[in-house]
Amino acid sequence: MKISKFILILWFLIFTLGCKEEITNQRLNGPVFGTSYSIVYDKEQNFQKEIDSLLEVINASMSTYRDNSIISEINKSNGGDVDEHFMEVFNVSKNIYNQTEGVFDPTIGILVNAWNFGPEGGIQAVDSSLIDSLKPFVGLDKVVLKGQKLTKPLKTFIDFNAIAKGYAVDVVGEFLESKNSFNYLVEIGGEIRVRGENKESNKPWKVGVEEPHFDGSRSILKAITLKDASMATSGTYRKFKVDSLGNRYSHIIDPDSGYPSNTNLLSISVIASNCMTADAYATAFKAMGIEKVKRFLEEHTELKAFLIFENANRELETLSINEFPVK
Repeated sequence: MKISKFILILWFLIFTLGCKEEITNQRLNGPVFGTSYSIVYDKEQNFQKEIDSLLEVINASMSTYRDNSIISEINKSNGGDVDEHFMEVFNVSKNIYNQTEGVFDPTIGILVNAWNFGPEGGIQAVDSSLIDSLKPFVGLDKVVLKGQKLTKPLKTFIDFNAIAKGYAVDVVGEFLESKNSFNYLVEIGGEIRVRGENKESNKPWKVGVEEPHFDGSRSILKAITLKDASMATSGTYRKFKVDSLGNRYSHIIDPDSGYPSNTNLLSISVIASNCMTADAYATAFKAMGIEKVKRFLEEHTELKAFLIFENANRELETLSINEFPVK
């Protein structure tokens, strides 16, 4: 499953000094979903074959880049049967869709495709009549799942790219726990889930939040400790277009207007109990804007967030909400 949106890269930092126990972590790496995975855990057994098989099943369920995947077959028609992975992601998506009043919407893809967001070029002139003709097919409330049977309008296009990667991280983590590994770090394309500690160093897991750079360079802004939690980061500073006035528009589409969001938010990191939830909210918060995010998180203290944004002088500022561990 190739992830179309750019997801901010998070580098995890593994400390190996001062070991008190002769424990060697198992380290696995590989390609997946158009990006890569890195997994570290405290067992001698190599589970790469099993993990690759799990990821392949998820890919076969929810990859919009595979013509014969379950989601692709669904998108060609007005519904069909889905598997347990699809059901889990759909049900969580529907909940977050409702919680965010439609800001998080996996059916927005038809509008994203209309705007043809690519790596280069400026905002294309999209006829307002085209947007108006597509908006009736946007809205996860138009999609119904009863048991394993899903129904939807024929032209409604479902895309779980904003949540499926986090879900895959959780699936791998749960697999490791089923093998009695409770000290691990799972990372797929920057989305992270950790449990326990790094047994090589007997220290908590450290992860890095990248500093936004429009020139393509990379550096770490913050290194934080993550304990029995998940973190996902979503950014707008690598995938955007510029209009004739120099305004930057993110690839995030406003579901109400059908037009790209003009936002000063550059990066949003969210910590939650599981990676699927963190992944979805990191995407939703990009479209909300800072003030709406602040109000939303006042009522959702189970989520922690770290925002990087530009002020009126186009200088970088940061905001930590609900005790996001930035110190």
